[in-house]
Amino acid sequence: MALKELSKAYEPQEVEEYWREYWEKHQCFTPDMNSKAEPYSIVIPPPNVTGALHIGHAFNQTLQDILARHARQKGKKVLWIVGTDHAGISTQNVVERKLLKEGVSRHDLGREKFLEKVWAWKEEYGGKILKQIRHLGSSVDWTRERFTMDEDLAKAVRKVFVRLYDEGLIYKGKYIVNWCPRCHTALADDEVEHTPQKGALWHVKYMLEDGSGSIVIATSRPETILGDSAVCVHPDDERYQHLIGKKVIVPIANRAVPIIADRYVDKEFGTGALKVTPCHDPNDWNLGHTHRIDFIQVIDDNGNMNEEAGVYKGLSREECRERIVKDIEALGQLVKIEELDHSVGTCYRCKTVIEPYVSVQWFVATTKLAPKARAAVPAEIEILPETWTKTYYNWLDNIRDWCISRQLWWGHRIPAWTCQDCGELIVSEQDPAVCPKCGKSRLEQDPDVLDTWFSSALWPFSTMGWPNNTEELKTFYPLNILVTAFDILFFWVARMIMMGQHFMGEVPFRQVYIHALVRDAQGRKMSKSLGNGIDPLDMINKYGADALRFTMASLAAMGRDIRLSEERIEGYRNFVNKVWNAARFALLNLEGNKPEPLALEKVSALHHVWILHRLEEVKAESETAINAYRFNDLAQCLYKFVWNEFCDWYLELVKGDFKGTAEQKKEASFVLYTVLSETLILLHPIMPFVTSEIWQALPGNADGNLAEMLRPEMRPECLKEKEANAMLYIQEVIVAIRAMKSELGIAPSMKLNALIKPLNDEQAELLEHAKAWLMFLARLEDFEISKTAAAPKASASNIIQGTEITILLEGVLDFKAELARLEKELVKLEKELAGIETRLSNANFVANAPETVVAKDKERATDLTDKKAKLLALQKRFQEALA
Repeated sequence: MALKELSKAYEPQEVEEYWREYWEKHQCFTPDMNSKAEPYSIVIPPPNVTGALHIGHAFNQTLQDILARHARQKGKKVLWIVGTDHAGISTQNVVERKLLKEGVSRHDLGREKFLEKVWAWKEEYGGKILKQIRHLGSSVDWTRERFTMDEDLAKAVRKVFVRLYDEGLIYKGKYIVNWCPRCHTALADDEVEHTPQKGALWHVKYMLEDGSGSIVIATSRPETILGDSAVCVHPDDERYQHLIGKKVIVPIANRAVPIIADRYVDKEFGTGALKVTPCHDPNDWNLGHTHRIDFIQVIDDNGNMNEEAGVYKGLSREECRERIVKDIEALGQLVKIEELDHSVGTCYRCKTVIEPYVSVQWFVATTKLAPKARAAVPAEIEILPETWTKTYYNWLDNIRDWCISRQLWWGHRIPAWTCQDCGELIVSEQDPAVCPKCGKSRLEQDPDVLDTWFSSALWPFSTMGWPNNTEELKTFYPLNILVTAFDILFFWVARMIMMGQHFMGEVPFRQVYIHALVRDAQGRKMSKSLGNGIDPLDMINKYGADALRFTMASLAAMGRDIRLSEERIEGYRNFVNKVWNAARFALLNLEGNKPEPLALEKVSALHHVWILHRLEEVKAESETAINAYRFNDLAQCLYKFVWNEFCDWYLELVKGDFKGTAEQKKEASFVLYTVLSETLILLHPIMPFVTSEIWQALPGNADGNLAEMLRPEMRPECLKEKEANAMLYIQEVIVAIRAMKSELGIAPSMKLNALIKPLNDEQAELLEHAKAWLMFLARLEDFEISKTAAAPKASASNIIQGTEITILLEGVLDFKAELARLEKELVKLEKELAGIETRLSNANFVANAPETVVAKDKERATDLTDKKAKLLALQKRFQEALA
């Protein structure tokens, strides 16, 4: 490969396309299975095949990519697996909507033809999110791309199902489940989203069968009254103890049901008397079994009233609710209606209100698997941040068996057959030809498919070839770390732990890093309704992938949600450009030649010694940060070093060397080359594209791939604290002179004279040594170093490390005019500040104004107060100069 030349401006689109293709074509991220290096493995949480890259995906994968690239830099053999999830409900909905536009339903096509349509859709559109992952620069092993419906993964799913069934850990039974009337499928508890809604509590009078009175119940679902089998009270509730054992008549249904007692009842909620409808509430289901009462189902799988509902048959839940309330009121049994704020469960896919529904389903006995998974944390698995451990425990401590059957066509079909002749249930890895009990061949496979999360729970080992004992499994299982969002801690993480323990004999990963949520600049959750979302692909197209990645890394403080805005991304685009321009400066001065090596510990020039010292500190800081998953500290220490020290100071200081002697030029060339090349390696995990492009432009690197470079070795011999502090002193003197000019409103380019009084001889020597730098970087006409000279009145001064720095202002400023200008500015400022303070002292304003407006006023008040203090200090200085 020929040595690249860097264009005047960095054009990310062209550079990124080149490197994406280069890395994939040369299989740069496929591990060498023959290598004896330490293994490091990680898997991408498989996004839905229907999905598009959103900012949460981009954040998650940026953090993973930083870890994977860093591990390669440490010489490790890295496997990072990428793939997609078949997303049963979501994908079926997408294809069904497409068919409906053509006037066709899945039932018109039949199962086989419909699945052909889904596979065709997947082939045409299902790779969209993978292409987008490529745009982000994720260094995954594309040769091992996986899909949860791949043939080998499907075999793993069948094997797991059959084994769990044989062990009694999968069973089939009638149970009350979360049912989506829109998607026509059962949902697991954690697939139900609970959203706050305004509702009502209807207080209804139930008449005692013996005519001796009544009891009032309170319900938020009057339509389920038709399915009541009992009324339940707390056994210690003195109001109702005399009624226990009697019967009441269910309104409208005119059915006599018993009054029972159970400690489950909350005496303080509603009237303290609970209507019990076992087929339409999970808690009532348990009460029904405990007290052996009737199970009456009055709502069907479409969310409509069924035959048991009598005259209300065919009405929707909502229509029935309205009608039955009117009918109960007409009977004189509606006592009152009370407003209620409550949480309503909805389908996580289509947002339809779910219906508790009794049906025959398949379950995994996760209650039996949970204790071992709980014990694994923290003994074998560390969850970071640690605060999520409590949440993990809480879920496992209250877990119910996992409903894994879904009434869909798209997904892993349940490997169970029923003999139509003798009723035998056959669960098998292979499709059976005949019934093992009666020998007949009329076998019918269960129509349901498995919950999408069932196959995802096997992801850490099924993607590596299990159940075969592959080299990948032997080398890379368990994973080093799982990086994921908090919302799938239960959906996915806990279930992977259970399955890994059960089938692999050990946990699937050693650490779980739970990253924060990406919010907008105001701290709000991003949503379509608010219109505050940020499309990562738009940002990549506008500012480049490196700018987006660096922004997200810089904000990724552990346990803290990040506030992202386009302005921040634009700001870090400037940082990418800064790195690019620094490289162009270096290449210009290196003149196409790789510098002759030098013993860096023997470098003598102060600015070279200082930058090498700082480079060593940054190596250590960045290594510590990444090992502790403090991605924000990693980004910020690199940003500070590159922008504030390497670019703003070192490149300015080194300019003179390239105009100096041959020896100066030789030393400057090698130090500049070393610092730039090693900095590129440190930056590479966060900013892979721009660093790779610059790397191949450096002399001697034409055939090198930065993605394969090892982390630079530490050079403790270059740590020289004394010289670094000396350089820091010189910088502080220069900054002090610049600051005084700025405060006085003097143009930075105006050259002034200065008087500098050092604290001691050592400082005097340093100032003399750095005279050229002071003249150039502080823009001085001349300066005097003296311990005794007195400063004139027309001057301004500051003290740095005991050194008094005075800039001479005679003839530079008209102090009377400046005082008059300051006076006007102070009057204007105080007027604005008084107005803001008046608003903020008004309790009504603070209580009723939008939070963002109040926050903006407070921030402005702080800024004005700070500015006022500076202006008053400047006013005093000018007054002293005139005295």
